[in-house]
Amino acid sequence: MNEVDLAIAQSQQSALAVNKVLKNTYLLLSMTLAFSAVTATLSMNAPVLSPWVFLIGAYGFLFATHALARSPWGLLTTFGFTGFIGYGIGPLLGYLMASQNGSEIVTTALGGTAFIFFGLSGWVLASRKDFSFLRGFIAAGCLVLLAAIVISLFWQMPALQLAMSVGFMFFSSAVILYQTSEIIHGGERNYILATITLYVSLYNIFMSLLHLLMAFSGDD
Repeated sequence: MNEVDLAIAQSQQSALAVNKVLKNTYLLLSMTLAFSAVTATLSMNAPVLSPWVFLIGAYGFLFATHALARSPWGLLTTFGFTGFIGYGIGPLLGYLMASQNGSEIVTTALGGTAFIFFGLSGWVLASRKDFSFLRGFIAAGCLVLLAAIVISLFWQMPALQLAMSVGFMFFSSAVILYQTSEIIHGGERNYILATITLYVSLYNIFMSLLHLLMAFSGDD
């Protein structure tokens, strides 16, 4: 095999690997979203979780998933994480669905989340643009938003909540661009980690839209 044939073979193998990661990521993502919808439905009439319980549970599952991402147990913790998230937001969705205009708010937030995700993902897949330059922005944004979350746990300020919602939307949109770009350019080969990253981004966008729509409709 000459150098040209070897380069072609390597290129084909790389393309197959990328397609496999993309397929597995979107398949697992759709399954976890469906599972979250089930657990959210089951918990609509359940008591609201304490913010501390929710944060500890969510980050505990995230840590376990990252630690086990290269083993079959990573799938179990992935569904544990997404199921827990669904259960945690179920009471809020139940409250909204029982209130005036609540179902419209939930539907609009779902539609907006889907539009943003498919629009951003489609842009990366169609353009094949490398968004690795967003790494620094994402790292800085993560620290800023974490600090805002901690502050909001002690001081309930409506303006801060709205600013956080807008911030999370921009941050999560950047993460979707970056993660999709990493997959198609070979920077991410673990579909479990890719799924978790995209799921968290979708959750952040959905919750941010919910909070913004609730605030502007007077239901917040």
